[in-house]
Amino acid sequence: MELLDESIVPEDAREIKADARAFAEEYIEPNAEEYFRSGDYPFDILEAGQVAGLVAQDLGPEVGGRGLNIRQMLAIAEEFYRADAGIALTLQLASFGGEIVESYGSEVQKEEYLRPVAECEAITGLAVSEPQTGSDLAGMTTSAEKDGDEWVINGEKYWIGNAVEADWLTVYAKTGDSDDRYSNYSMFIVPTDTDGYDAEHIPEKMGFRASKQGHIVFDDCRVPEENLVGTEGTGFYMLAEFFNHGRVIVGGHALGLAAAAIEETWEFVHDRSAFGRSVNDFQAVQHDLSDMLIEFERARALNWRAAEKVQNGENPGYWAALAKTTSTEAAVECAETGMQLHGGRSVLTDRKIARIYRDVRIPVIYEGANGIQRNLIYRQRP
Repeated sequence: MELLDESIVPEDAREIKADARAFAEEYIEPNAEEYFRSGDYPFDILEAGQVAGLVAQDLGPEVGGRGLNIRQMLAIAEEFYRADAGIALTLQLASFGGEIVESYGSEVQKEEYLRPVAECEAITGLAVSEPQTGSDLAGMTTSAEKDGDEWVINGEKYWIGNAVEADWLTVYAKTGDSDDRYSNYSMFIVPTDTDGYDAEHIPEKMGFRASKQGHIVFDDCRVPEENLVGTEGTGFYMLAEFFNHGRVIVGGHALGLAAAAIEETWEFVHDRSAFGRSVNDFQAVQHDLSDMLIEFERARALNWRAAEKVQNGENPGYWAALAKTTSTEAAVECAETGMQLHGGRSVLTDRKIARIYRDVRIPVIYEGANGIQRNLIYRQRP
């Protein structure tokens, strides 16, 4: 069964898709169960991905990257997440947030911070969510106050990819207190070896175990004024644009997981007998498999259409929210049906379907929970 075929994929993304599949088959899939069990950070696979030119290459040639577009990044996401979600997220988080600095940062910032990431000599991350606040981007409390020629950051961030491992992060902090709550936030580059920066891994997650998230505490963490990214008070709007691209890619995370759930389940029911018949001969089973395929194909068609719309700047918030919501919920449906069709074996921890079932619940939440996406869909409808 070949679900992630290239027929729907634009010509400019097919070569990178083939490269991503070959890499996933050689490096990700054979090591997925081991890293899921250990929960270790897959440094060796990250390094291999950097060497292969599949990590941090959404950054442009001006800073040493390949300038991969949203369609090409979506193609990579499908293939990586089909092999394993935790390892895949580690690879795709290596440059997470870097696009904000690329779009709004100074030339000095790009050269000093972005180039090492694009050239795979450093990794970065984006610090937005807080212990008590996730989807409410205008409700964050971590603050940055100007003190002479420095910014002093205080507060906490939570669920931050590479909080411990990164060389530097792009940090979202409150810098104003005006009635326009959306204009009170700014972005800062914060090296992780700065005094007043302290991070530790959060308690273990039920899924995505090979991807490490952290809890950061900023205690009078001082960065120079030139570490402000772009203009003070525009951080919310930077994030809104950034997440439009990111949510399409998250849809790709889910498509890879859904494909894996279907493929795993299809093989299982065709290899098993019950009541003197092959399990796949039962009409109820055929209907369940058909429903999985319907959910997957519907989501994939929408996701690739959304990629084109966002790439062209055509109502990107609407299409990104549609893609993220549809694909992540399709993945949940496929995983749940796959668990049911696996029967009692579905709860065994060495079964891939059990790992997929744990993993699919997480993309429904990150980069804006799906309830928030429905708000965006309604408000930004054409």
